[in-house]
Amino acid sequence: MTGDQIRVALIDDQQLVRAGFRMVIDSQPDMAVVIEASDGEQAIQEITRVCCDIVLMDVQMPRLNGIDATRQLTGRGETPRVIVLTTFDNDEYVMNAISAGASGFLLKDADPEELLSAIRTVYEGDAVMAPIATRKLLRHVGPILRGGPNGDDQPGKPALPPDLTPRELEILTAMAQGLSNTEISEEFFVSEATVKTHVGRVLAKTQSRDRVQAVILAFQTGLVRPEDVLARREQ
Repeated sequence: MTGDQIRVALIDDQQLVRAGFRMVIDSQPDMAVVIEASDGEQAIQEITRVCCDIVLMDVQMPRLNGIDATRQLTGRGETPRVIVLTTFDNDEYVMNAISAGASGFLLKDADPEELLSAIRTVYEGDAVMAPIATRKLLRHVGPILRGGPNGDDQPGKPALPPDLTPRELEILTAMAQGLSNTEISEEFFVSEATVKTHVGRVLAKTQSRDRVQAVILAFQTGLVRPEDVLARREQ
């Protein structure tokens, strides 16, 4: 591999699944598989020994499952970014993956192009979620994130940093609405480079590890309402 390739770790207890992912990933000039592991414990050992940028993490594995392995990895601070993969369309998996610190969530039956795009997106510092996962986040968790089960405000509710500019608030709103950088650039008639700069400033000012954390904060503070986002996505 070359020095500018994205280094990927494949963590899955099924050898055939790993072989399929490796074939797709290694066919790309800008990425290479550097680690394979069949369970969470082995994954943490290998990732400690070999540097990688992106971890593709299965959920259900022996010894240590993917959610707990992700939580251990992200708890270290400066770690590779994790994309959780599962065959199950399950609310609990989606939310556990997010709470564990995953930067992405995709179903295993995603198209190869979608998987490769997810790896590149997360590597660049953004987060990615399958559309079905995004809908679940909004429908089932959005009201709770805004306060109580009914969306009521509660003491200790997070607040947005006061130094966010009006444009940065617009960018955060667009992020929470599920827009990609390309879509945001088209929405505001600015270049993608400018959008990336704004996103970076939003993440820094909100002290968000990644896009997922920033989006959750947007819901928690009431900047964005789940019902408004869903209405937009369904238009």
